[in-house]
Amino acid sequence: MLLARNPALLILFLAQALYWSCSLIGITLTALIGMQLSPYNSLATLPLALLVLGNLLATHPLSLFMQRHGRRPGLSLGAAAGIAGGLISALGVWLGDFLLFCLGALPIGVYQASAMYYRFAALETVDDAHKGRATAWVIAGGICAALIAPSLTLWARHALSTPFVGAYVLLAVLALLGLLLLSALREGAIPVAPRGDWRSLLARPAIRCALAVTAIGHGLMILVMNATPLAMSFCGLPLESAAQVIQWHMLGMFLPALIAGPLVDRLGSKPVAMLGIGLLGCSALVGLSGQAQVYFLISSLLLGIGWNLMLVAGTTLLAGAHEPAERGKAQGLMELANGSVAACAAFASGALITGLGWFQVNLAMLPLLVIALVALLARARTPLAN
Repeated sequence: MLLARNPALLILFLAQALYWSCSLIGITLTALIGMQLSPYNSLATLPLALLVLGNLLATHPLSLFMQRHGRRPGLSLGAAAGIAGGLISALGVWLGDFLLFCLGALPIGVYQASAMYYRFAALETVDDAHKGRATAWVIAGGICAALIAPSLTLWARHALSTPFVGAYVLLAVLALLGLLLLSALREGAIPVAPRGDWRSLLARPAIRCALAVTAIGHGLMILVMNATPLAMSFCGLPLESAAQVIQWHMLGMFLPALIAGPLVDRLGSKPVAMLGIGLLGCSALVGLSGQAQVYFLISSLLLGIGWNLMLVAGTTLLAGAHEPAERGKAQGLMELANGSVAACAAFASGALITGLGWFQVNLAMLPLLVIALVALLARARTPLAN
């Protein structure tokens, strides 16, 4: 098995599991805590939006830093930011300070930005025939998080005297474990001086298509995922039900990676991306059908599967469309696009769910999925591979 034969890939797999365990804590609790601490309900998802903003601000500098100095220093820097963010957020919850809680989200966003490069680091450890599998295996690290993190989150919320403080202390501890793990990572490709500019990269149809597929898939996943705990709360469903739904969402996000990688390596990126778009459309239709727990669960599961397929397909499409010296700018461009769309989605989710409702959140997915489909069909008419 590729994972067992490749120590660097195994480290990245485990680091991904730790990161997504931290992320699951934030997904389950941050909007609910924001609702309790914020002066207005519409600001409930502001901490999540600031987390995505931290991601957005760090994405391109981290990519160029790793292009010059290697993966290990950049990824370790991100994990260290996760430690700081977890501790600041815990202090904000303990003091009941909404501003401090929001500030803690920014360095957690830096951690998120660095973790998004784990899959790119994996590409540098394998040959061209296994790039889809390597990408998918690293993304599949989230399976471990999906299995254990919900129980950890429910335990940690009452681990200390002030509710929910322990959950963010746990986040800091998990980020520390990630930092220790990444310190053992051996470098893949030799760093080279960055070359290329965004205009020349965006002139390539394959890169434009890769950006559209991953950005739209990621943005829609953030929009609906952030809104789900609030929507369930408004429907009178308990936190335990929300944690269970998020757990199934996480399994949907990562379990398909075990087959998505081989599918991309065999069939190419386009069919896998189109399947992902179709599943996100099904997620929206289920979400529009009802507000019982079973509808939330099935919709969230399909949302995760569709996101996974679009991310694996888009990442491997990008990998074949740039030169090694363009790696930093191309990967940074993809994550900047993902982060920009996700930032808008994270902030809009609170306003949409409190101002318009769950129905409108799901309805908003459909026109964006049409845009992704058009980008793929336009890409199919070009002579480039993949």
